[in-house]
Amino acid sequence: MTTFERDAKTLELPWPFTAREDELELVRRSLTAGAHGILVTGPAGCGKSRLVTEAVRGTDRARVAGTPETRHLPFAAFAHLLPETPSLHRAVQLLSAVRLLVVDDAHLLDDASAALVHQLAVHGRTRLLVVAEDDAPLPGAVARLWTGELLPRLALEPLGREDVEQVLAAGVAGTPEPLTLNRLHRLCRGDLRLLRDLLDAAREHGALERHPDTGTWSWRGPLPLTSTVRAHCARVLERTEPAERETLDRLAFAETVAPPADDFDLRTLEHLEAAGLIHLDDRGTVSLAHPLYGPALRAAAGRLRARRLARTPERYGRALDAESAALRRRLDRGDLRPLASPVAEWLVEEGTRVPAAHAALRARAARLRGELREAAAWAREGLRDTPGDPSCRAEVALAAAQSGDATGAGEAVADGPVPAGAAVWLAVVGGDTGEALELIYHGDEDPLARYDAVRLGAPEKVADQMPHDSPFARHADALVRADGPALDRVAAELEEHGYLLFAAEAYAQAVPAHRDPRASRTARTRAVALAARCQGARTPALSGLVLGELTARQRQIVTLAAAGLSNRQIAEQLTLSIRTVGNHLYSAYTRLGASDRGDLPWLVRLPDTRTA
Repeated sequence: MTTFERDAKTLELPWPFTAREDELELVRRSLTAGAHGILVTGPAGCGKSRLVTEAVRGTDRARVAGTPETRHLPFAAFAHLLPETPSLHRAVQLLSAVRLLVVDDAHLLDDASAALVHQLAVHGRTRLLVVAEDDAPLPGAVARLWTGELLPRLALEPLGREDVEQVLAAGVAGTPEPLTLNRLHRLCRGDLRLLRDLLDAAREHGALERHPDTGTWSWRGPLPLTSTVRAHCARVLERTEPAERETLDRLAFAETVAPPADDFDLRTLEHLEAAGLIHLDDRGTVSLAHPLYGPALRAAAGRLRARRLARTPERYGRALDAESAALRRRLDRGDLRPLASPVAEWLVEEGTRVPAAHAALRARAARLRGELREAAAWAREGLRDTPGDPSCRAEVALAAAQSGDATGAGEAVADGPVPAGAAVWLAVVGGDTGEALELIYHGDEDPLARYDAVRLGAPEKVADQMPHDSPFARHADALVRADGPALDRVAAELEEHGYLLFAAEAYAQAVPAHRDPRASRTARTRAVALAARCQGARTPALSGLVLGELTARQRQIVTLAAAGLSNRQIAEQLTLSIRTVGNHLYSAYTRLGASDRGDLPWLVRLPDTRTA
């Protein structure tokens, strides 16, 4: 394990542009011949300005920007491009020679500048690339660019978990381990600026650690409260009224167990709610409005204040026991919907060891959902507490084996007895399916352990041992009968219950069982889409699938078609010919084995793919 180090003399450069390739292509297309430009909106920090900068790189353009300080000054944003106090008509004439105008922070434009941008769009001689926040009120003239259909609008969403992982891998030269990724995604909420500031803070304080054995890096320990991080939390940290600050600090130290509103002074809560600093849910519990506020307030508290407000280990223990019991009940019912475990997650983030029993439960739930990398991460957390714990060792081995990593699976159980379930998958990953089946037939009586034979394509001996009236029994029965439609139905049922990997395997087994080639292609598409969500799963049932790739243009067209746009509407929006749109859709179907438009919702569920 090694710690990240930073040379104080190193010049900080922007992170490589990534995770917005499709949007970049769309913006660039809007600036080509025959297009009038585009309006790009999104929440603060989602990467609008960086996207636009990449889109216009190497082009001849003029740039203006709105600022809060100049909203009352006419044409303030255009002061460097216009003579003093021009009329609107004269300003339009002077700027009509500009081929490309980038308007940043358009929500902050003064009224005269906003009117000028609108008139330039009306006259259509200047291509406009307008950027605005969608959580801020827009000047009427800017809003009419979109509502009046003068410019198409690209609404950027905050980056999702997979996008954040991609950005971090490019910016920090390595992949974050799953629990660190979860932490950063939760704290930054898709805000790229905040994400970078958090990483810089952790790196400056030596809190990032590399793990050569897994090729990942992690962040454990409290939030380093650097000046940049403090700026993101200024709204709460600068709250100095004693009753309000006491309430905020109490909420910060009770963050893992949201307290009821009745525990606080109602008037104080009203003031904090009006300021947008707290949130009251339907159950009457109160929490801080942003996930970063709690760590920041705890980091800013003095030692004595922290000692007074911090929960004792005993109270955390009781809360963790309650989380374990709730998770165990979910697993017993076969309910794999993610269950919030704030105490366990807080212990991991703070660098405190998590009891192996709870970590093994979390790992098992993640593995059954198909989240193999996350399962291994939780199991390793348990091994920090109890290095020889057999349940955690088994979970690491199972996650590695079902990812096709024979070496990692073997190393996980190298120093002790091999648990039965792990032995099965060690045989599978070693290429001896016959031995694996023998271990299943003569091993654990647990029906879910016997279900591994169904997953391996040998259901005959275990079909009558599956729980009655369960999707596992129906899976075994459909596979025995080689009934493609029945396998499709059970796959959909497994997915509904949260067993994504099992569902992917059932769809994959349905592919050769179908007599209708179209139904076979549909099953394959669905298997590919689900397998791609299972964090690198490589099981025998999935071995025949080739995870096809879409080009950026194909993915863009497929996404629009899945949203219900016709080929003609897509062609008009992307300034393509209808035939070109049709050709791209046909190529996408061919790459992923899809049948027709009915498969598009499944295609767009694939994680982002790079250009083939």
